[in-house]
Amino acid sequence: MRKRLGMITPSSNSVLEPVTSAMLHGVPVTAHFSRFRVTEIALDTAALNQFDASVMLPAADLLADAKVDAIAWNGTSASWLGIGRDRSLCEAITARTRVPATTSTLACIDAARALRARRVGLVSPYTDDVQRRIGDVWAEEGIVPHAERHLGLRDNFSFGEVPPATIADMIRAVAADGADAVVILCTNLDGAVLAASLERELGIAVLDSVAVTLWRTLALAGGDVAALASWGRIFQTPAVNE
Repeated sequence: MRKRLGMITPSSNSVLEPVTSAMLHGVPVTAHFSRFRVTEIALDTAALNQFDASVMLPAADLLADAKVDAIAWNGTSASWLGIGRDRSLCEAITARTRVPATTSTLACIDAARALRARRVGLVSPYTDDVQRRIGDVWAEEGIVPHAERHLGLRDNFSFGEVPPATIADMIRAVAADGADAVVILCTNLDGAVLAASLERELGIAVLDSVAVTLWRTLALAGGDVAALASWGRIFQTPAVNE
């Protein structure tokens, strides 16, 4: 049976929708998107308030109208807000829609654990202070970043303009620092297309946030993640539904 996946999307994101749709080409799965306003990533009050559940939950309600089989918050905000924010959000989505839910941050953590990664490298477009906060939040989950690279950007739209070659160089750099898995932590970086080829080149797992969110959401929906195996190692790895 065809599966329908609902994705809550940052309004200024230009990457995750076309990439997700390209990954699903020829697969009996459709992705459906609902936006809410996100324009910048920073630690000031205005930027943090963009991710209040009161503005995110109506987007989930609209996706539920399409009778989707699973819903994902396709963004990484809990990586600096705290993982508990995403767990609470998923509980709230499921309580009001009766649809299982996940998020990009939860999916990335699940993927790192599923692959038994010990030295995780983090690649992002974010500013210094956001990147430091991410390291602290992930450490609280037992994943202390082994290496990292970031671009110092704040404007969310600008993330989608970063050339894939720049992303690839960042991945190679953290791999050279000894990472055994690299997380591209942002759903507006165009990294999914790089994962499989860089995994072959570097001999490590490359976990793009868009791809990993699709992996986790498809598993929640009861779909066949192995149908996307050509997109990287994570799609050859079972996701455990809790």
